[in-house]
Amino acid sequence: MITISGKLSNRKAMVILAVSVAVFLTGLIVIKAPSAVVLIASGSVAMGLGMLSGVKWELFHEGIIRTITSFLPAILILIAVGMLIGSWIVCGTVPLLIYYGLKSISPSWFLVTSLLLCTAMSVATGTSWGTIGTVGIALMGVSSGLGIPLPYTAGAVVTGAIFGDKLSPLSDTTVLASGVSGVYIFDHIKYMLWTTLPPFIIALVLYAIIGIRVSGAMPEKGQIDLILATLESSFRLNPILLLPPSVILVLVLWKKPALPTFAAGVIIAAFLAVLVQGVSPGEVSKALMRGFSSPSGVDIVDKMLFRGGINSMLGSVLLPIAAAVFGSPLKTIGVVDIMLEKIGDSARNARSFLTGIFLTHSFLFLITSSYYVTFAAMGPMVAPVFDRLKLHRANLSRILEDTGTSFAPIVPWSITGAFVANTLGVGNLEFAIYAPITYLGMVFSLGYIVANFRIASSDEVITREGARQKAVLSE
Repeated sequence: MITISGKLSNRKAMVILAVSVAVFLTGLIVIKAPSAVVLIASGSVAMGLGMLSGVKWELFHEGIIRTITSFLPAILILIAVGMLIGSWIVCGTVPLLIYYGLKSISPSWFLVTSLLLCTAMSVATGTSWGTIGTVGIALMGVSSGLGIPLPYTAGAVVTGAIFGDKLSPLSDTTVLASGVSGVYIFDHIKYMLWTTLPPFIIALVLYAIIGIRVSGAMPEKGQIDLILATLESSFRLNPILLLPPSVILVLVLWKKPALPTFAAGVIIAAFLAVLVQGVSPGEVSKALMRGFSSPSGVDIVDKMLFRGGINSMLGSVLLPIAAAVFGSPLKTIGVVDIMLEKIGDSARNARSFLTGIFLTHSFLFLITSSYYVTFAAMGPMVAPVFDRLKLHRANLSRILEDTGTSFAPIVPWSITGAFVANTLGVGNLEFAIYAPITYLGMVFSLGYIVANFRIASSDEVITREGARQKAVLSE
């Protein structure tokens, strides 16, 4: 029996979920098919079984369209970042940053420096994608020049970018997670330190140890000199090329929207490419579409710079659409509602309830690929249960970020995971072990729940301002 919304009985919905997940795992692990193909195949199976059970196609179609529509802001940002990378390379900004990096950063401390630079950038701007697509790209180029394995550097870049994305009050995920949970934003930030700071410190130690090991295997000075000379001969390296990142930093600090901010960076870079590098407008437009592709004659330099453009982001754009085909039908037949209902029914004590929230949100993120969707769907629905169990809602907002924002970069079919892999040129599973924040945040979060450590009660004061706002709302 189904309702007008298309929801099936619990048993039928869970059977369809089990079959879809089995198809997904078989395609991904056994057949080793591309993630987008596996997601579409699994979603198609779910829709086929759903229609055999009486759910109309129109309901699935509407659900997929709604989900894809919710992804559009992220898709537009992906396209903008692709253009930003291409424009910054063709105008000479990225080559200049690589040049300065090779001349000034010690190989022994390169990974630590990369982590701290990306942390500072992401905390100041609140954007992990912007950090990875700008500073991260330049650091990957420096890493190639110094002979440091790219997965190490990708791990450091991602760790720094996600640290700021979780803790900056300017971050959209920080604002969203606290907002849907009904938590004062600085209560949320302060409480997240318990699961975010330990992995960050572990990462610092890890990168210091790796730095000592790799410094003895760095390339000969002659190779670095060749890279520097090639950059000097291929580009006019002028400090004015730092104008695009400076403008973006200022606009972000002024809290301007992401798309106009990136557009400003692209436009300024395009003008600098023509005025400083002498590139024709036609060549600039090609770089915006296909990425930088002007050979220097030195293979290692070309590997650093042959990237960017809208085309480079098409894979990242396809994955969220495929994920919508997979996740939306499951939501349509009622899988999400069933899981949330089960959590509410089992909410007899704090430990079992919080464990259920942790596992359910992790699973929902895996099948939807977007924390924007899962935060908005889960936060408002379960927040009142926290009040009933006398748990501070900061427990909820922290779990959402630990199992969403932190986890996303190492999930290949997520929007963030696809963006990171395509932008940095390193597979998600290749750098995952070197990005402790992506998995240790979850380990600490679940560990605290099991040990009943740092689980705030509803009457606990996290920040004085948060307590004051709560008192005002309760009057």
